[in-house]
Amino acid sequence: MLLGRRDLIRIGCLSPFGLAFHRLVAESQGAQPPKGQSPPIGQSSTIAEDLKNQKSPRAKSCILLWLDGGPSHFETFDPKPDLPIEVRGPFESIQTQAPGIRLCELLPKTARVAQHLAVIRSMTSPLGEHGLANHFLLTGYKPSSQLNYPSFGSVISHLRPVGLLPNYIALPEQRQSMGSGFLGAAADPFLIQYDANAKELLVRDLDLYPEIDLARLKRRQQLLQRFNEGNGSSTSSTSKQAGFDAAFRLLDSTEAKRSFSLQQEPASIREQYGTRPFGQGCLMARRLVENGVPLVTVVQTGWDTHDNLILPLRDGYSGAKVGVGLIPTFDQAFATLIEDLNQRGMLDETLVVAMGEFGRTPKLNARGGRDHWSRVFSLVMAGAGIQGGQVIGQSDRNGESPKEQPISPADLVHTIYRLLGVDPNRELQTSDGRPIQINQGGNSIPQIYS
Repeated sequence: MLLGRRDLIRIGCLSPFGLAFHRLVAESQGAQPPKGQSPPIGQSSTIAEDLKNQKSPRAKSCILLWLDGGPSHFETFDPKPDLPIEVRGPFESIQTQAPGIRLCELLPKTARVAQHLAVIRSMTSPLGEHGLANHFLLTGYKPSSQLNYPSFGSVISHLRPVGLLPNYIALPEQRQSMGSGFLGAAADPFLIQYDANAKELLVRDLDLYPEIDLARLKRRQQLLQRFNEGNGSSTSSTSKQAGFDAAFRLLDSTEAKRSFSLQQEPASIREQYGTRPFGQGCLMARRLVENGVPLVTVVQTGWDTHDNLILPLRDGYSGAKVGVGLIPTFDQAFATLIEDLNQRGMLDETLVVAMGEFGRTPKLNARGGRDHWSRVFSLVMAGAGIQGGQVIGQSDRNGESPKEQPISPADLVHTIYRLLGVDPNRELQTSDGRPIQINQGGNSIPQIYS
């Protein structure tokens, strides 16, 4: 009998680490097929062979800022200053550093880095429900009852070689559509959770409980190895042991733990990003890509503004004298991230995407908010050699539909794959051996990748 993960939990070996540890094990297990066996689910060849077939990437890493709930294009990246207030909304627009590009007045810091940004104003999707729209934007596929498609983050994670740090990290939470689909748990994001009210952003599951020190943990690791060796070995047990070894290495690595520690950053940098969780998450994302993580997602919730949008978007709370709502928080963190990456010489090799699942209705409702609107919406891209200071596509006069160059989620994901060196026409295999192209029906956005 071989000792498995459930047995380890029963004897208390892994209880201090929580779910994140188990995900590391799964990710490590998916790294390479055992000798003499077929590749694991999703792979038609070894990772080394896959990399030979990939084109040279424009970006080494991607930071996705997911604005969960559907940000209003009127109050962010596509203001309509000449329309009546019931359409344009309660906020004015401002000129940016890029000639001819105007943004919402609540984005002054973003306006100062607009020379680095490509603003897409003609995104379009037929799906206006959160879960369905999330899936389309994050996978490039419309949802199907027949097959659960992987997110582009999971595909990137699956195709990149496994290192000390996870390939795909989400913080401080994730959405189901950010997951691995038919690729299996090995390609799921490693979830970093932290206490939003804590003074220090502390990553859970990377520290041992006080009663279990590293020496004690290593003794248990050695016990596991001896137990399995004494009871025979198999390719599955070898793969499982390799997964545990990789997870132990992470726990034992000072370098890896430093990647997750914001205390390594000067106080001035932390303040520039903003002390709210989203700002600190963006700083964490920069540290992670700096240390080789291919894809990091930072989630900012609350953008589903059906009622009194001034309160969540600008103020943050009733009676606020200085706005700390969603847009000021995003503005500070996003602009600082772009500046920080640029100053460190990392912007050209890092793709940054800020988006949500859809936009909001072209007219304020009776409650002073906006409802779901997927016919046209906006997002922003930067880095990866993308020409900044440009607007791609246009919405019509009232922000109801694309006026020119409609861009679908499939087009967007196709473009992201190309920027990260992945052939969008590449096929992966489902558990039953069915070949699935990682992108169908998409075309690269020519102003982004040609």
